[in-house]
Formats: sequence, C-alpha cells, structure tokens
Amino acid sequence: TPDEMVRQFITALVSRDLDGAAAMVSDDFEYDNVPMGKTFGPEGLKNTLSGFFGMCTNIDWQILRQTSSGDMNNGVVLNERDDRVEIHGRWATLPVAGVFEIKDGKFTLWRDYFAKQTIIDVMTPPTA
Repeated sequence: TPDEMVRQFITALVSRDLDGAAAMVSDDFEYDNVPMGKTFGPEGLKNTLSGFFGMCTNIDWQILRQTSSGDMNNGVVLNERDDRVEIHGRWATLPVAGVFEIKDGKFTLWRDYFAKQTIIDVMTPPTA
C-alpha cells in the first residue's frame, strides 16, 4: 500500500540505504525540501541526502501520524514526523510535515515542510 511504501522508504533512509531508497523513486522524481530547494531523480535524492547524512552520527526518524489515499498506481501519503539526528555530539529534532506521491509503484514526489532556521541550527557546530 502507499502507507507501507512510505514506511519502507523512511526505514531505508534511517538505515542510510540511499541506493535502496533511490530504487523506489521514478526517473522524474522531485524531492522538494520546501525551505531549502528542489532536486530531481534518483541521483539528486542520493546526492542531497548523502551530504546531510554524512554529518549525522545517528538518525532516528519517527512517523507521528500518517494517512494515505489511493493505491500504488496513483496514491498520496501525508505524514507528520520528528526527524531526529545526532550531529556534533548532540541530538536534535526537526519537526517535519511530508507529502509523498506515488505513480505506477514509484515515488514521483517527496515534499517536506520544516523550519529552515531549525535545520541551520542543527547543522551548526556548537560554540566552545
């Protein structure tokens, strides 16, 4: 189901299986981090997340709420997540609202809404 596919996708991302996650997206896939910008296709997904994940000592994304409609040929999933990451020796939480569109068994869109300043704060090393 679309719901299960998003859960599998998040599981792949948390385990840093970017190749596995990229295999779940279409060639014309759009990844839109709303306050940060867009990237496209499986390689765009991998390139964007490999840099961020490279900063993370640990990743623990938790789906708080999720709803879906449609099927694997034409489905939409909305979720609310706490994307928890350990960076610079400290855990931080980024509250996220996500939208996923599925067509013909592949993700065609992943759009995340979050506060830009929160992610900047997470990525900024602490001062001594």
